[in-house]
Amino acid sequence: MTVEQRESPPPKDRQDVPSPAFVDPRWRILLSVVEAGSLSKAALVLAMPQSMVSRAVTQLERDSGERLFVRTGRGVVPTAFATQLLPRVAQLVADADALVEEMRSVSGQPMGDVRLGLLPSAVRRFAGPLALAVRERLPGVRLHLVEGASAPLEEQLREGRLDMAVVLREDPASVRDERLLARVALHLIGPRGDARLAAGQIDLTALSGLPLVLPARPHLLRARLDRLAAEHGLKLQIACEADSVQLQYEVAAAGAGYAIASVDGGPGDARLAAARIVQPELERYVVLAESPRRPHTRATREVMTLLCAMAGEPAIDFQEP
Repeated sequence: MTVEQRESPPPKDRQDVPSPAFVDPRWRILLSVVEAGSLSKAALVLAMPQSMVSRAVTQLERDSGERLFVRTGRGVVPTAFATQLLPRVAQLVADADALVEEMRSVSGQPMGDVRLGLLPSAVRRFAGPLALAVRERLPGVRLHLVEGASAPLEEQLREGRLDMAVVLREDPASVRDERLLARVALHLIGPRGDARLAAGQIDLTALSGLPLVLPARPHLLRARLDRLAAEHGLKLQIACEADSVQLQYEVAAAGAGYAIASVDGGPGDARLAAARIVQPELERYVVLAESPRRPHTRATREVMTLLCAMAGEPAIDFQEP
């Protein structure tokens, strides 16, 4: 065996190579505690003893000279000092992770974590096919999928907890430079056999005075309908407020109010019928939004390419809970 052979270590799987410690691991623990809302839940997520989590927080408090958390009956909440630090800590961790992933990807396949948020109705279309495509084509990428409504997904994007998310926009101006995945029409949803829905479409003005079941303010759809009512002189009668499409469908199926959603009559629900709202026709926009706090890596770019390619296939309806 030559000297060169003795000094060259056997090749390892790239994912077995430990990550360089660019960031003190205690900051990662801090972020986990904030996200979980308690030391015990963070310990479960991190797969480490709660005493180790508590010790890491105590050491950070000692180093910073400030309290980081206040205990409550349900867990812990960050202090004002910690809240001020969190965006910079999250950005520091994201930058460090991106650097590690880029280092690993320079001479090989994309590697690292990609966190993607999906609307509930987008789950059916994208979750399985995307996970399979990533497994087959990007074996070094770990895909983390999160399901939620637009508003919570947007919040996670702003906080840097997601790399990207499939979310809804209510008007073209709000799409900006985001990738448009689909355009979906708004429909009035009611019980099967309702005469108002028989024609398959209904004028916006006909909604005036109808008992409606809508999400509570400040939901973006509710705000949009309020603006339209003011512009067209409509009187919106709110019979019930419900913050998920499924709840709205149940109320509509019982005949207690009409829902407004971007899905025809509820997928597979024989109790419901729908009429497309026209004059004017109302559309919503399904976009792929990116986090302003998490830098792009080769892995995120490849996953984004796969997702956009899938969105180019025949579209399904999307909805927001």
